[in-house]
Formats: sequence, C-alpha cells, structure tokens
Amino acid sequence: MGLTYIASVTASSSATLEFTTGIDSTYNEYQFHFVNMNVATDADEFSFQVNAAGQSGFNETITSTVFFAYHAENDAYTNFAYHTGEDQAQGTAYQTIARNVANDADGSMSGVLTLYAPSSTTYVKHFTATTQYMHENPDSWNANVAGYINTTSAIDEISFKAMAGNIDSGTIHMYGVG
Repeated sequence: MGLTYIASVTASSSATLEFTTGIDSTYNEYQFHFVNMNVATDADEFSFQVNAAGQSGFNETITSTVFFAYHAENDAYTNFAYHTGEDQAQGTAYQTIARNVANDADGSMSGVLTLYAPSSTTYVKHFTATTQYMHENPDSWNANVAGYINTTSAIDEISFKAMAGNIDSGTIHMYGVG
C-alpha cells in the first residue's frame, strides 16, 4: 500500500485552505499531511470540517474524541489528558486538531489527518488525526483526535482553518492511499 500525491495547498495569510476537488471514489482512504503550519494569532486552534457531496457551508455532523500529551520546554510539567472542550457530540463546528498553537517565528504545527472511505454511501466517515506542534507556553504538544462524520452521503470537500485568525504559512499535501 502506498501514497499517491493528488494536490497541495500553501498558506499565505489564508483564512481557510480547502480541497474542493480530488476526493472521490478513486481511493478508500485519503491523507492530509500538514507541514509547518504557522498561525497568525497566538494560542489559536487549527481545525477542519467537510462537505457532503452537493452540500456547502462546511457544517457536517461530527462526533469525536481528543487527547493531548504535552511537555513544557522548561521541563516544569508533563501531562496526558482527555480534553472535553475540543471534542464534539453530534456537533457541526470545525473540529479542533491542534489547540493553543504558538505563532512564534519558530513555532509551527505538523501532522497527518486520515479520512476513511469518504465515498461510501453505506457507512459514516471515520477520521483520525495526529499533530505535533509548539504550544503557546512554549510546550511540545501532541494531539490525537478521532471520530466520525455522521453521514452516509459521500464526502467530497474538506476545509482547514485557524479559528481566531489566518494561517500565515505552511503547506497541506493530499494523498490517496491504495
């Protein structure tokens, strides 16, 4: 099983980064690789939402769970914790995949979001995301997010954004897995 490159989007003080083509029945799994995403606003959240085929507004229903592991740069504390503030129970908001991301010149977020069987019209659409980033404190944070998009309609678009401001720089690569 290998990755097939489909497309990339690069931020330049962007409100959103979207893939509105390329998600179809060609692959049963799609991966989105984040490389050095730098946000404009300190302590911002990086998030995603999708559209079912023929829909608009990026507001599909999501149920999710979010865990963070973190370690302070000055070694003052470490933790592994479930964060209820970022999960959703049948919510339609953008789903957080990194919280309190630093906007320092040397700070960024990288990781992978996987969307499973987005073209299925039988099952809900599962997703997992793992991100690693510089937290505002500064700390090293690892986010583990998983859930499902509660629709049996095919998903064909995805949007990424920082919740409080723009995405200053970074690139997202989309791959098909097959």
